[in-house]
Amino acid sequence: MHEIGVREVVQFAGFTFNWETLVMTWITMAIVLLIAVLATRNLQLVPTGWQNVVEAIVVWLHEQIDATMGKNGRFLAPFVVSLFMFLLVSNWLGLIPKMASPTNDLNTTLGLALLVIVMVHGLGLYMKGGHYIAHFFQPTPVFVIINAIEEVAKPITLAFRLFGNILAGEILIIILLQLMPIWMPIPSVIWLAFSIFIGGVQAFIFTMLSMAYLANAVKSEEEG
Repeated sequence: MHEIGVREVVQFAGFTFNWETLVMTWITMAIVLLIAVLATRNLQLVPTGWQNVVEAIVVWLHEQIDATMGKNGRFLAPFVVSLFMFLLVSNWLGLIPKMASPTNDLNTTLGLALLVIVMVHGLGLYMKGGHYIAHFFQPTPVFVIINAIEEVAKPITLAFRLFGNILAGEILIIILLQLMPIWMPIPSVIWLAFSIFIGGVQAFIFTMLSMAYLANAVKSEEEG
């Protein structure tokens, strides 16, 4: 059991890398790819097994995309589904003994949040041009300051919310495992089940907030 907050780092080309986070991130991506392969290797008209599970997630997320971003946001479905699956697996990975969630590292959550915000502004400029820039100055030009502060706050709050919840859950599990006798596992099992639920909820919240931000860039004026 590693110490809480202590991370193994490596130096390369003058940069410092969190080795544990990198390894856990690659493991997470491998698991997501494995799930995708299992779900699509033998497609059936009436889905079963992994195909049934993944199709249910994809259909549900497509419904959320249509409701949040409208028809213009459907091309973002692969990104949204991939983001949700990565977050879900990542959040749950740290519940396995001797492993840690990539999302318990602020570098990961902030990186994902910045990716979403960069996509928001990039797509906004591409799809709406000057109209997208103009909305920062509404209802009056002085509001550009408030809107700028809001845009800076978005990735920060998005990153810290996910990071804080996942890290806190893993810390409490470690503490419970150290405090509870081996013959008294019920509290640990209850908290583990609760952490699984929280991991799913946090993946859902991050994805839904990302879609809400992206909707500002891709949703047409008629749909707004």
